[in-house]
Amino acid sequence: MPATHKIDIRSLELPQLQQHFTAMQEPAYRAKQVYQWLWEKSARSFAEMSNLSKDLRNKLDTQYAINVVEVNKSQISTDHTIKNAFRLYDGNIVEGVLIPMDDRMTACVSSQVGCSLTCKFCATGYMDRKRNLNADEIYDQVVLIDQQAKQNYNAPLTNIVYMGMGEPLLNYANVLKSIERITAPDGLNMSYKRITVSTAGISKMIKKLGDDGVKFNLALSLHAANDKKRNEIMPINEHNSLKALAESLKYYFAKTKNPVTYEYIVFNHFNDEIEDAMELARFCKHVPCKVNLIEYNPIQFADFINAEGDKIDAFSNYLKSQGITTNIRRSRGKDIDAACGQLAVKES
Repeated sequence: MPATHKIDIRSLELPQLQQHFTAMQEPAYRAKQVYQWLWEKSARSFAEMSNLSKDLRNKLDTQYAINVVEVNKSQISTDHTIKNAFRLYDGNIVEGVLIPMDDRMTACVSSQVGCSLTCKFCATGYMDRKRNLNADEIYDQVVLIDQQAKQNYNAPLTNIVYMGMGEPLLNYANVLKSIERITAPDGLNMSYKRITVSTAGISKMIKKLGDDGVKFNLALSLHAANDKKRNEIMPINEHNSLKALAESLKYYFAKTKNPVTYEYIVFNHFNDEIEDAMELARFCKHVPCKVNLIEYNPIQFADFINAEGDKIDAFSNYLKSQGITTNIRRSRGKDIDAACGQLAVKES
């Protein structure tokens, strides 16, 4: 744990860092070198910064901290998915997942320690929210998972999904800063189009995404296109009704021209009938979109089970008959509790 008097150096933007260096009577160009080490080269200590003098490295180490994220524990699934428990500088744990596929390597990252939304089907929703992650803590998850992809599968990350622990839009500033550093030419230089942020549906923040003209992809965890059912499994819907969500999504699309992805877990005897598919198809008319139908992954806190395969197929076929692009997402990493909705820290 860092000494309390040390400044988290990655919390500083480049102009602020240059001011700090000027105050230390160091040339401003040194700040740019340090910034490059931190964000482009992903340095985890000042000792790695080989083009700085030893005296300057020691001075930086005395005054500043690089609050690196560490892999506390990893598990590898029979389908080659890797789940990580990441230890943060203050001892908190979050989870992140590497999902390898033939055509892509995807990192699923967390944005909060725990979650405050209490969705009834999600393991993280049964945890308390302890705090938001800083932008550098999200960035570090991406760096570490990219290293795993290269070491284990000889391929770099191609995609990032903010679908781990927490609600990204309740940590708006840090999520957007992490994406800026991940996509920046003087950062990890990844494409915005390879990044998807998933929300449970916070209307005013979806509108803010539109106002900010974001370039990454937006996914909405919908799971029911009926307010009564959605209220039952997602309490957030009581203050962010489907009507409010539709209005915010239309505003978002008008500002960004980005289509939206709807994530829809198909629960047995809850939202798996053709009538439910008809409601979803009507909701899909608001903005250009596609639908991912997701297998449910049971958790110990909830009684939900996955819909039967023929029900999911019929549901998918109905949506396709309405001209809606629809994919069925099979679960990955179920045997190590790494699948969608299963992330929850069981041990530290």
